Amino acid sequence: MTAKVFRGSFIHSKTLDELEILEDAVLVVDSSGTITTFQQTDGDDIEALIPDNAESFRLGPGEFMIPGFVDTHNHAPQWPMRGLGQGLHILDWLDQVTFPVEARFADAAYARKTYENTVADFLRQGITTASYYGSRHAEATRILAEICLEKGQRAFVGKCNMDRNAPEYICEKSAHDSLQETKDCIEHIRQLPGCADGKLALVKPILTPRFAICCTPDLLQGLGDMMRADKTLTMQTHFNEAEQEIKATRDLFPEKAARSEADLYDSFGLLSSQSVLAHCTIMTDYDKDRIKELECGVAHCPIANMTVGGGFMAAPVRDFLRRGIKVGLGTDSGGGWASQMLGVIRQAMIASNAREVMSEGRDKGLQIEEAFYLATLGGAGVMSIQDQVGNFEVGKKFDAVLVSTTTDLQSAMTPREEDDSLRTVFEKFIMTGDDRNIAHVFVGGRRVAGTRSLWFEA
Repeated sequence: MTAKVFRGSFIHSKTLDELEILEDAVLVVDSSGTITTFQQTDGDDIEALIPDNAESFRLGPGEFMIPGFVDTHNHAPQWPMRGLGQGLHILDWLDQVTFPVEARFADAAYARKTYENTVADFLRQGITTASYYGSRHAEATRILAEICLEKGQRAFVGKCNMDRNAPEYICEKSAHDSLQETKDCIEHIRQLPGCADGKLALVKPILTPRFAICCTPDLLQGLGDMMRADKTLTMQTHFNEAEQEIKATRDLFPEKAARSEADLYDSFGLLSSQSVLAHCTIMTDYDKDRIKELECGVAHCPIANMTVGGGFMAAPVRDFLRRGIKVGLGTDSGGGWASQMLGVIRQAMIASNAREVMSEGRDKGLQIEEAFYLATLGGAGVMSIQDQVGNFEVGKKFDAVLVSTTTDLQSAMTPREEDDSLRTVFEKFIMTGDDRNIAHVFVGGRRVAGTRSLWFEA
């Protein structure tokens, strides 16, 4: 890959509270896709910063770069059923809608056709990193990992584990079979080209117990043993998602889950700084203290939490942040009807406003800068890759989206006007833009998606 130099406007998060907006900066990406230079130009001559034989690109008026979005919770086999079953309680929704759809992924041809479209769609939306639940089918999971690599998406791919409390047509035969297929999938992913390095691989395996309701103690213990033995493995599961789910979990594990699902999963060795807990909507102080102590990350999925599950479930994100708990955003594609991270950002702000009212003003609503952080650098932290992606720091991989706000796109975005500041244009894009504004998407310096094919040369 040829080194690249970009000059123009850049916007990224340095911290939860600090959004850096640079009107005229230069960013250099080397042949490995790593950022080697990023600085404000101040009108200076940039020739000395440009490597020999580098491609040079100039962003046009109304264009700016942002880091790629990180989707911390996504069900790949549910992509074709988005929007179905909205309003059902969670266990009813699984039975009536989800399990029949996921069962179709026993067919490898169907899995390949669907996953080709799934991954392409998320890349088109600027999601450069995704944490995917696969179905419970090993072959389909291997196909998903291969497609992520082929299309260039940074991804965590997990075979879903579920050996009880599911229809016979989709339930795994035994914990032994589930664990063996999981090991086989991990080995397959790590043997894909460029994926042998557990830390720097583009596509990585992730342990994926659906949730405790669908897993026997033997299965949970086996997964916990795998996680203890391999410190590079991450784990994802659903956690305190809905009243119906919490009650069912406590009925199945009356001693281990008496106080918290955290105690349950921790007893099997599944919770650490490498653990991603989706939803976390109904949380006691004890729950919060435990996941903070164990350094787990929260995948906040506000669209799904307010449309599927049974009731208005707005996770206490402000309280999580105040306590120093890692938080990112998830589309929860399937339960969440959107494949767009922009929609999730907006819903996260709406949910936080509701939380402010519910808390009588103690938990202030999220500001746009904070919600953007959760979708980028915060999400990278949840996935434990904040040293690799999430913003434009030198030494990180160039995962980025070039946003175009030119007036002839006919997107849903509020029109850009001549006297708009860059901050104003950014806000218009975040709150009203869509995929038509996403001109180019890069992962590790490689262009992988976007609506436009032509560049402005510097």
